[in-house]
Amino acid sequence: MRTSLAALFLLASCGAVIGPGYRDQDVTIASSANFDASRYLGRWYEVARYPNPFQSDCPGAIAEYGASEIAGQITVRNICLDANGQPSGEITGTATDEGLGRLSVRLQGVPVSAPYWVLWVDEGYRTAVVGAPNGRVGWILNRDPEIPVDRLAAAREVLDFNGYDLGQLQRSVTP
Repeated sequence: MRTSLAALFLLASCGAVIGPGYRDQDVTIASSANFDASRYLGRWYEVARYPNPFQSDCPGAIAEYGASEIAGQITVRNICLDANGQPSGEITGTATDEGLGRLSVRLQGVPVSAPYWVLWVDEGYRTAVVGAPNGRVGWILNRDPEIPVDRLAAAREVLDFNGYDLGQLQRSVTP
């Protein structure tokens, strides 16, 4: 089950799975030019997302990014949360930093990688917006389960600026 979820994630991110796109492809998407991977490490709570097939059984998620012994790589651990905000599964992998806020994620058991673009992160690295050029995925992440109203509004503005349909964005279950 874990491998099939990972495969769906990567295929959806790469555009291989037919599914909805939530971003206007005529709008230029921009990743964060001043992204600092070392400041991005640690725990992030998913507070909102665009629906996607690989998270259909995960109403919420926690992402943990760690330092790797391999230069330019980050360890990835995604924890699925059930409807009560309790952990119900996880998958691990690695992300390669390609510069300018662009990561390439490869999850365990899946032979292909997928684009993971950090579109924006606030100055204190407390809130981040992540997407992909094809617009089939997108997340608002926060260091705490509860996100302040001003940072949520800023994150939504970033998604809108990058052509994402805000009407499709859904709040996630948090612990």
